[in-house]
Amino acid sequence: MTWATVLAAGVLAYALKLAGYVVPASWVEGERRSRVVTLLPVALLSGLVAVQTLVGDGGGLVLDARLVALGAAVVLLVLRANFLVVVAGAALVAGLLRAAGGG
Repeated sequence: MTWATVLAAGVLAYALKLAGYVVPASWVEGERRSRVVTLLPVALLSGLVAVQTLVGDGGGLVLDARLVALGAAVVLLVLRANFLVVVAGAALVAGLLRAAGGG
């Protein structure tokens, strides 16, 4: 059953990618639509990061090392650090907090 789900997801992803090529340009042209299409991935990724950072196994709000690591990543991004430095810095902060018993 798992492989059938994986294969179905792969076929669906390919179909969506193919649909992107056949969508008429007039559907995505225009200033407002262009802004929405440009910012949609940012909004989806932000939502994913928020859910993965703040929601625990039971569905409740969890404040632990992940939130502090996300804050460290934001600070590094504001300082215009390289992406690998941001990821490594956030991982280091989370690892140190967890090693110190902070979650």
